[in-house]
Amino acid sequence: MINADRIVPVQATDLISLYAVILKQDSNNSSMAKASASDVEGDFTISTTGIKLCDQPLKSCNITGASATIYFVADYKYEGFYLSGVFEEPQAGSADVVADGSLYCAVLSSGDITITKVGL
Repeated sequence: MINADRIVPVQATDLISLYAVILKQDSNNSSMAKASASDVEGDFTISTTGIKLCDQPLKSCNITGASATIYFVADYKYEGFYLSGVFEEPQAGSADVVADGSLYCAVLSSGDITITKVGL
């Protein structure tokens, strides 16, 4: 239902599912797959290459593969990313991650993680 300010409120889906629909519209994300957390706390393990969207807010992510692109929303207890169990500081110039519902993209390439905020 459109309100008086011509805003269509999101009511029939959650924010992460809405992000998934939007991201899939970009042909570069056509192979994007859902990444499921290892637990209810938001701890993820990514072991395959490709583009992933975390299915719940991310607290931590352990990447065991050589490369990955991971879209995520930060959990209130956000810790960051690990490479094969070792904490990895994001590259200089990466976005500061804030747990406010914003969408972020973490890219692992050549052993370095770069995080950008997606959108405006």
